[in-house]
Formats: sequence, structure tokens, C-alpha cells
Amino acid sequence: MNGTKAIILSLTSALVLKLFVLDFMIAQGHSMEPAIENGAVLVINRLRYGFRLPWRQNYLISWAKPKNGEVLVFYTPTGELAVKRCIEMTEWGGFIVEGDNAHSSYDSRSYGQVPFNNIIGKVLGY
Repeated sequence: MNGTKAIILSLTSALVLKLFVLDFMIAQGHSMEPAIENGAVLVINRLRYGFRLPWRQNYLISWAKPKNGEVLVFYTPTGELAVKRCIEMTEWGGFIVEGDNAHSSYDSRSYGQVPFNNIIGKVLGY
């Protein structure tokens, strides 16, 4: 029975970490090359800007805003998951984002600013 409890505790801990603290995703596309190659595994800090429940669209508590140059994971205004670099914060609390590979990037130049609550987290490593 101790082995079963250990497995359940391990799985529960891993799920909590993935939903609330750290997440992983595979980069798709060429918009962030050469910094992030297509197929790279990204580590995402979900707590960098605040705390949110995975099923909620808004942060319950926020304690930081993205800084220029940080690489973000977010939902575009059209609902697609994206990875882009924060270029600037706008006066309405949104963010302008661009891909490093400007010729192959669908970014704020196409869909405008990204609302703060669309941001999932900051890319820690790739």
C-alpha cells in the first residue's frame, strides 16, 4: 500500500506543478528563430506574473508585468497559443509582441496588442 500512496502522491505533485508552476511545450514554427528553433522544448514559468487557476481566464493575483525582451507564452486575440518576445507595454495594459524572425512571424503587427490576462507565462529555457 505504501507504494501505491507514493505513486499517487508523485502523480498529484506532478499535476499540480504542471498546472500552476512550471509547464513544458514544444515550439512549432519559425517565428522565433534563431533564438528558439522549431521543435525546441520550452520550459514555462506560470507564476512569473501572477497566480491563476487553469480554468480561469483572469489572474486572481498579479505581481509583475512582462518586461521588454522577455519571451512570453500567451493566447493571441484570435485564441491561438503563441510564443513571442515582449516589445512594449501599452497604456491600456496590453503588450506588443513580435517574433524574432520578422519575415516569418504572425504577431502584434497582424493582430494588435495582447491583453495581460492572455499571458500564460514566461519562457525560462529552450
